[in-house]
Amino acid sequence: MSAAEHEVFLRRALGLARGVWGTTHPNPMVGALIVEDGHVVAEGATAPDGGPHAERLALLARGKPPRPGATLYVTMEPCSTHGRTGACTDAIIASGIKRVVVGATDPNPAHAGKGFAVMRAAGIEVIEGVLGQECTDLNLIFNHWITTGGPLLAAKAASTLDGKIACRTGESRWISNEASRADVHRWRRLFPAIAVGAMTVLKDNPRLTARQAGVPEWCPWRFVFDGLLRTVVDKSLPAVFTDEFRERTIVVTTPHGGLGYVRKLRDLGIQVWLLESPTQRVSFADFRKKCTEERIAGVYFEGGSQLVSELVRAKQLDYLFNYRAPVLFADDKAKSVFSGLRPERVDQGVRLADVRHETFGEDALLRGRVVYPEKMPIDETFFGVR
Repeated sequence: MSAAEHEVFLRRALGLARGVWGTTHPNPMVGALIVEDGHVVAEGATAPDGGPHAERLALLARGKPPRPGATLYVTMEPCSTHGRTGACTDAIIASGIKRVVVGATDPNPAHAGKGFAVMRAAGIEVIEGVLGQECTDLNLIFNHWITTGGPLLAAKAASTLDGKIACRTGESRWISNEASRADVHRWRRLFPAIAVGAMTVLKDNPRLTARQAGVPEWCPWRFVFDGLLRTVVDKSLPAVFTDEFRERTIVVTTPHGGLGYVRKLRDLGIQVWLLESPTQRVSFADFRKKCTEERIAGVYFEGGSQLVSELVRAKQLDYLFNYRAPVLFADDKAKSVFSGLRPERVDQGVRLADVRHETFGEDALLRGRVVYPEKMPIDETFFGVR
């Protein structure tokens, strides 16, 4: 079978993996299919955490041993260790399949490359790296979680060509177009949690759910960073504290907010993460540690600009999604996406790596992994309000 034909079937497997978008945390999304005589005869995609892996589901869907010459296509290297579901390599070997075509290598140090070796030792032809970049990119959150042991902290910004997110008046709706905003909801559905600052909640009263056409509204964990608990002061409480998803809201705060307000939130059914801090600022390192303890593998920060700027200043932002609209403000007093640094040379700037580009109508999305310079000059006068 030609390389082009392998890509056709791997793309179909990628489609299966995307079909379980955001439902498998902290496990990766994987798609698998069995091809016999050029035809797909069985398919599978990763079940929710604790359930069968894609390869096992594809083999189960076949219902009988694959024919001689059958090929298994899978978007990620089959696991070779015995966890809750057993090693997928064992199931593949037992099935009698003699060719496996794989997209990405499993980044898990316990598995990486070992699954390939196990299958080859059993006489299986293994073709690896087909659409490898696309298959790897599919599991941004898992890849970070399994290699670092902690959550992927990502931020989203929708800006003008000159990096502004609002006019000097504060007007910001809408800089990005409808297609870009729909894509944001797609990423909201992927991440197990969304985070915003207190000022964003007070100003915009966001719902912080994933709303996609033809799909029921879905609510991730909703983090509100509020070191002084300003969001609880007024009698009129924001939607995230009162709606039908309020048990999915977690307020991240410090002892400076007042225990009375903490009790008020908990009486409403809102979770509170009270993190020690000498100031009203929550430590992002402590937040990351708490997410790890709670097995929250990824957090999608949507603002405000001060909150994500502080993430950068603390070198705690791992990934950035930047939607750019073909609009120019050219106004120094318009609100910028980021602030708080003082680079004096180009090499002191924060960069993105493993960059991906997508377009949504006239808007462009640039996303990538955040890479910090060895020496990153900080503006010591910076003090934003979340």
